[in-house]
Amino acid sequence: MGRSKHSTQVGAAPATATVQPGLVVGSHGRHCLVESPDGERRICHPRGKKSQAVVGDRVQWLPSTDEGTIERVDTRRNLFYRQDEIRTKSFAANLDQILMLVAAEPDFSEHQLARALIAAEAEHIRALIVLNKSDLPGLFSPAWERLAPYRRMGYGVLPLSLKDTGASGLAEVQAELAGRTTLILGPSGVGKSTLVNRLVPSALAQTGEISQALNSGRHTTTTTTWYWMDKPAGTALIDSPGFQEFGLHHIEPTQLPALMPDIAAHTGECRFYNCTHRHEPGCGVIAHVEGDERNGNSDADISAMRYRIYNELFDELSRPAY
Repeated sequence: MGRSKHSTQVGAAPATATVQPGLVVGSHGRHCLVESPDGERRICHPRGKKSQAVVGDRVQWLPSTDEGTIERVDTRRNLFYRQDEIRTKSFAANLDQILMLVAAEPDFSEHQLARALIAAEAEHIRALIVLNKSDLPGLFSPAWERLAPYRRMGYGVLPLSLKDTGASGLAEVQAELAGRTTLILGPSGVGKSTLVNRLVPSALAQTGEISQALNSGRHTTTTTTWYWMDKPAGTALIDSPGFQEFGLHHIEPTQLPALMPDIAAHTGECRFYNCTHRHEPGCGVIAHVEGDERNGNSDADISAMRYRIYNELFDELSRPAY
C-alpha cells in the first residue's frame, strides 16, 4: 500500500505508535501544541481540514519521530466563537465559563459586552463579568451602576482593582474560577494581561515557551493560550486576543430573545406567539422596558439601553448577506 499523502507533514510514525488522547493548549495557524495526560507537550498538525482543532479541544493524536498528527477532534461540549459577514473566529472549546473583563477606564462598550454574553448563552456557557479599576471611585461608581441590569439578570458581576500589590477583589475572582475552565475576554487596555499574570505568575514564561515551540523561534505569539492554575483541581485559564468587533452572524434574529435573559423573562406574556417584541400590541417585553410610554405602570425591569441593543442587533442580523 502506498504512503499516505499526509505522512510527509510530520515524518514517519514509529511502527509501535498508537493513537493517544491529548489536550490542545496552544494554537497558531494550523499548528497546535498538544498536552499528553502525563504533561508532555508536542507540536501537532491536523490531518486534513476536518481535524482543525482549537485550544480546549480534546483530541486523538498519533506521535511521529518528533512531532505528531491530530487524527481526530473529540466531540465538543461547546465552541465559543464569533462570526462576521466574511469569516468565523473560534476562541476556544469545552469551556465552563467566560470571564468578560471590562474597566471603569477606558469606558466599556455595553454593545460588545452584550454580544459576548449572547454568544455564550447560545453555547450554554456560564458568564462572569468583572469590572476593573475599583480604585478609581469617581469613574467606577457610574460604571458599576451601568452593570446593574446584568446583576438583575443573574450574571455574576465582581469589582476588581489590579493597581496595588494586594489586587483588591482578586480572591473573589479566583473563587469563581476554581475547578472550571475559563476563557478571559476583554478589549485592550482593561488589564487583561495584568490579570492573567496575577492569576498565573508563570504565564509570561509559558507564553514564551509556547510561542517558540509553535513558531520555531519566530517573534510571533499564539492567538490563544491555555494556562493551568491548579491542574489537580481542574482549574484552567485560557487567554485570548483582544477584539474590537464581535459578530453574531451565526445567530438568527428570532433567536435573540431567548439569548437575552431580561428579554426572555417576559416573552411568555406576549399576546402573539410570533411576537418580535418590537412593535406588536400586547407585547409583554415592551411592557417592561424602562422609559417606554407604552408600558403603563408595570415594572420596568428591562433597561432602555438593553432594549435598544436588542433592536439594533435584530436589524443587523435581519439584513440579507451579500
